This record gives sequence, C-alpha cells and structure tokens, in this order.
Amino acid sequence: MTFKTKESRLLLVLSSFFVANAIISEFIGVKIFSVESSLGINKFDINLFGVPNLSFNMSVGVITWPVIFIMTDIINEYFGVKQVRFLSVLTAVLIAGAFVIVAAAMWLEPSDFWVTQHVDGKEVDMPRAFQAIFGQGMWIIVGSITAFIFGQMADVLIFHKIKKVTGDKALWLRATGSTVISQLIDSFVVIFIAFYLNPQFNWSWQMVAAIGLVGYTYKFIIALAMTPILYLMHVAIDNYLGKELAADMIKSATRE
Repeated sequence: MTFKTKESRLLLVLSSFFVANAIISEFIGVKIFSVESSLGINKFDINLFGVPNLSFNMSVGVITWPVIFIMTDIINEYFGVKQVRFLSVLTAVLIAGAFVIVAAAMWLEPSDFWVTQHVDGKEVDMPRAFQAIFGQGMWIIVGSITAFIFGQMADVLIFHKIKKVTGDKALWLRATGSTVISQLIDSFVVIFIAFYLNPQFNWSWQMVAAIGLVGYTYKFIIALAMTPILYLMHVAIDNYLGKELAADMIKSATRE
C-alpha cells in the first residue's frame, strides 16, 4: 500500500505519533516525579478524604499523554469515531505485545560480563536494574491498558456527541470536554485496578479517591493548557489539506 493522497499521509503521521507516544508512556511511566520540585516550588501539603501530606507526585508517562490527547481529537475531527476506536484497540494490543516481549527479555539469561557494570563509580546489578525498570506488575499492566481503552472510548464518544451539537464551532469545547471526562475515567480506573483490587497493595477507597483526584487535577490543568496547541494544529492541517478537502473530511467524519 502506498500513501499517495494527503489524507492517507496525514492519517499515517497522526497515527504514528499516537501509537508511539502511547507505548513510550507505558514504559517511562514506572518513574514517579514530583511536579512541585521539578518546577522549583514548595510541595503542596494536601489532605483529602483523611489521607494526609498529598502532593503532585505523577507518573512520568503524563509527559507524553498531551500528545495522545491532541492526536485523538485531531483524528476524530478529520477521520471520525471508527478510525479512533480502531486505532485505540490496535494500540492496546501493541502495548500488551510490548509487555510480552519485555517479559521474554527478562527471562533470557544475561551474559556474564553484563551482569555487573560500573555506572558513575558505583557497581550496578544490571539484571536487577533491568527488571526493576521494565518489570511492571501484572495488575499495573492490566489496569493501565484497561484505563487506556475505557478512556479512549469515552473520549471519542463525548467528542462526537458535542460535535453533533456544536457543528464546526467550539473546537475547544469538544476537545477539552472530551479530554477532561475521559481522563477522569482513566485516572480512577488504573488506580482502582492496580492498587485497590491488587492484594499486594490493598489500598482503601479513601486512598484511591485521594490519589486519583490529585492526579486528575494535574491532567485537567494540562488539558486546558493544550487547547491553543490544538487550534494551531487544526490551522496547520487545514492549510496542508486545503480548505475544501479539510471541510469535506470533517463533514464526512461528523456523518458517521
């Protein structure tokens, strides 16, 4: 198959960024960072539902999620609900496949010379480090993939419903509205499965609610901040496709 038309090339580029960033997010997400410390400000001391000393400690995976938000809304806008649903399911399958490959990589017996390495003057047990970084627990993997699917399905549905009401106007409303609701679902589903249902952690519902709400607050702010970028991409794509072709594609996507 060749990508000769502007539409096919556009879909290829958008889909590539969508899939790549989703997979990257899953693997870098094992690192937790402090938003306040990264910004050079004092940590918030939040008390929610009886859970004290909460601050914005986030998975590094949130760095790439804004790209996924934008790609989801842009693909929905120009190619329709069915295309985003297909791409979301495909991405979930690819993420699961990637974790299987990583599990196989951890199972392979390491070479003797690689087992112990010296990094910055310190002796590092490389197999243990490799497993600590890439060996995410099954509950976390299942929770993450499930949250991704539920969040994406909610996003495309809400985006399309708002679009039917607003038409071509109020891009900010359908993009931001769909994202803030879908991320509300995503934030709580992954924590519920990975930490509430998981007998290893057995978090209380208060802990799930508190951590989920803090994480969602961060995602809500980021979703609002991404709105200008969404408009800039919309203008760039319209210029690339041409006003007439862009309008036809948007109308066709709306009719689905």
